[in-house]
Amino acid sequence: MAALGREAGADLRDGSVVPVGAGEVPKHIKMATYTHGQPSPSPGDAKLERPMVIEIIEKKIEYLRKEKALNIYGTVGFGTTASFSGVLANFIFRHCFKVKHDALKTYASLTTLPFLSTVVAYKLFVTDALYSGNISKENCVLRSSLTGIVCGVLYPSALAFIKNGRLAVKYHTVPLPPKGRVLHYWVMLCQTEIKAMVLPLVFQTVVGVFNGLQHYAVFESTLEETVHED
Repeated sequence: MAALGREAGADLRDGSVVPVGAGEVPKHIKMATYTHGQPSPSPGDAKLERPMVIEIIEKKIEYLRKEKALNIYGTVGFGTTASFSGVLANFIFRHCFKVKHDALKTYASLTTLPFLSTVVAYKLFVTDALYSGNISKENCVLRSSLTGIVCGVLYPSALAFIKNGRLAVKYHTVPLPPKGRVLHYWVMLCQTEIKAMVLPLVFQTVVGVFNGLQHYAVFESTLEETVHED
């Protein structure tokens, strides 16, 4: 038994068991420590990446600033042309109905309401739809031109017709229409002067098409630049 114990001890001493901290670590264990996970970046790489990130952020801020400026100036300009259309419509119908009263009230409403309606309608039907990505270039131009026609021509004309028609009835500046033919009477009364509204109709259509094309072009370029930077 003693001989067996001495032989076993000799085998253990002669074996490949290496005490902890003694000798050199095997190569396959060293390789495992290098290939596990991603290597941490060096301080030099971090210094190089920081200016690139700052430059990308500054470019994106510049793109967003440009697009925001276009949204504000384009929409406000579109609303301003609608206000001028409202002023022209009010002037035409006041002259047609021979109304001399409440000039300030009618001009104020015909300037403010078309402007606000155009701004709100353009934001809802063009700007928001464009940001959601649900409209094409043709659809954007169509929506913009329809906004100019409806909110910049039809709405001011109808508003001026109603307001000045009520004043004409109230102050008896024109003969009262016969019963049963009220609408036909008013239309025939101002059919010559209302032809002048063709000018703002054409102008609002052209401005709407131009505004839609420009807005879509800037939005598309901003989107492409953002994708390339990412």
